[in-house]
Amino acid sequence: MRKFLVVLDDSKECLNAMRFAAMRAAHTKGGVAVLSVIPPEEFNHWIGVAEVMREEARERIHAHFEVFAKWMRDKQNVDPELVIREGEPLPEIMAQIREDTDIGVLVLGAGTGRKGPGPLVTQLTRSSGSLPIPVTIVPGDLSKERLESIT
Repeated sequence: MRKFLVVLDDSKECLNAMRFAAMRAAHTKGGVAVLSVIPPEEFNHWIGVAEVMREEARERIHAHFEVFAKWMRDKQNVDPELVIREGEPLPEIMAQIREDTDIGVLVLGAGTGRKGPGPLVTQLTRSSGSLPIPVTIVPGDLSKERLESIT
């Protein structure tokens, strides 16, 4: 089964990327893998404190994921899987793509603010010619209705 890989983070545009991935998966009988990457700088503390912070980060990710997962299950009949990795986002995304051969498309949300589309979109579009799978970039300001019409 082909899976859409979507990155879960705290950005506003993440919502549209999640919606797009779920709707495309539902229409193509595919799956959704939701990847959340915990950056290493969150744990530059003593070992005991770092472990507590790591567990708190995982709990936040699970809670955030469950909101999206419930919508995907209830509205799109798609049961997403959650993958949590630790490290720098871009290398961890690439590692996940290499390790899970069912992943066929990477879906990213693009920011709409003055700062541009976001660091992941910027980094991945620079190297898009050498990526092993296509990347779909979903504009962060697309309406839910427009997303439904194009998926």
